[in-house]
Amino acid sequence: MEEMEMDSIECVSSSMDGVDDEEIHASHQYPKPNNNVGIVPTSVHELLECPVCTNSMYPPIHQCHNGHTLCSTCKTRVHNRCPTCRQELGDIRCLALEKVAESLELPCKYFSLGCPAIFPYYSKLKHETLCNFRPYSCPYAGSECSVTGDIPYLVTHLRDDHKVDMHTGCTFNHRYVKSNPREVENATWMLTVFHCFGQYFCLHFEAFQLGMAPVYMAFLRFMGDETDARNYSYSLEVGGNGRKLIWEGTPRSIRDSHRKVRDSHDGLIIQRNMALFFSGGDRKELKLRVTGRIWKEQQNPDGGVCIPNLCS
Repeated sequence: MEEMEMDSIECVSSSMDGVDDEEIHASHQYPKPNNNVGIVPTSVHELLECPVCTNSMYPPIHQCHNGHTLCSTCKTRVHNRCPTCRQELGDIRCLALEKVAESLELPCKYFSLGCPAIFPYYSKLKHETLCNFRPYSCPYAGSECSVTGDIPYLVTHLRDDHKVDMHTGCTFNHRYVKSNPREVENATWMLTVFHCFGQYFCLHFEAFQLGMAPVYMAFLRFMGDETDARNYSYSLEVGGNGRKLIWEGTPRSIRDSHRKVRDSHDGLIIQRNMALFFSGGDRKELKLRVTGRIWKEQQNPDGGVCIPNLCS
């Protein structure tokens, strides 16, 4: 994707130089989880491991005439030939191994990352797709980045590999300038990371086609799970010539992809004509100043309602 042409960018937030490297280097990319935690004997665990992809096998489990097994996904990949003895597989199911699997309980694959849960063999997969300890995907929207890890690792990855701007503080003041606002492509975007309240937030700003109309959009994502994201709120404001637009909302978790958030229109959306009006002048150059703040919602012990906690 092509990065947005920026003639100038201003930000009043302080740089992230004050954040200790130890803080964002304290963690690292996720290690490979260890499923052998002593609950299932190694021999049984190995029996349920596909010899081709090494993943756990789920019904239908196939076998050849000599008793060698493999998963249904790999059966098509090996062109119906047993990878062990090269005999034709046919359509023989290993019902005995499927029955053995039904009697087992296994730890979550993210056990080594802190998940204490244990599940029946056939329930484990469903849990792992939603496990709170599963790795996060890189929130960078400019490429199909396949990097995963915990939050400190991803912060380091964004800074060092994607060269994303890092700032501390919960208020921001950005000036976005584009010399030719008539050229709007879905690839036009920008990402900035903010560190406040001990958490990290991704501020996205981009231009794309909404139907036939070009628009600019800004929104915030929380680097953590959705339940924690609900503890925070944010506001965005853009204006000029005596007019302004204000957006307030809850940041979305980076569990939701950048495209999912953008396509749900969950953020500040500015039509191009309005953006040019805010820019002033002869309407031939985009000059948008987007300001905003992030605050933490705190529970009032007396009234039971949320009150904002603003960082200094």
